[in-house]
Formats: sequence, C-alpha cells, structure tokens
Amino acid sequence: MRIRRTKLLRMINKKMITLPWGVYAAPKALVAEDDMTHEFIHIKQWGELLYIGFLLWYVLEWLVRLVQYRNFDKAYKNISFEREAYANENYSDYLNERKLFAFLDYL
Repeated sequence: MRIRRTKLLRMINKKMITLPWGVYAAPKALVAEDDMTHEFIHIKQWGELLYIGFLLWYVLEWLVRLVQYRNFDKAYKNISFEREAYANENYSDYLNERKLFAFLDYL
C-alpha cells in the first residue's frame, strides 16, 4: 500500500493515520515496520465494521473515554481499536494470526 504524505497531520500532532481511502504520514515522518503493522491493523478493523461502522464506533468510544479520563490523549489511547493496534504493532505475524473482531478483546 502506498503511503501519502500530508502536512495536515502536523496540525493534529500525529505521525500517521489510516482512512478508508489510504494511509497518510506526516511529511518528514520516518515510517518503520511497526508503524505499518499498526496502520494495517486499522485497515482490518475498518473492513470488519464496513467503514461507516468503524467511524461511528471510533467517535462514540472516544467520547465515552473522554468523559471517563477527561484527557484527549488518554481517551485516544484507550479506544479499543488503538489498544489492539498498539499492543500488537511489534508482532509482524499478528495480521496473519488475528481473529475477526479482535478489538473487542480490548474494550
């Protein structure tokens, strides 16, 4: 998959982001294998929830976590999708071994 570069990520202080139409990285960000694994996990999650389902779940869970933690960054890091991706980004075989809807284990 091709990684597109965009300056917009600097504004939200993120290195990379996955959207249904592609993976984006900040202009000068170094993209390592674990970064790609993290983003490919998100691609699997997007597909499992048929894109719109992922987006709705992500936003709703972020809002719940924001109320829970009262901190933007902590809320983001505790979304089940992110917890799965961060927990497994260093395992290169994870994408081959991953169960369907594995993010549910991180709720």
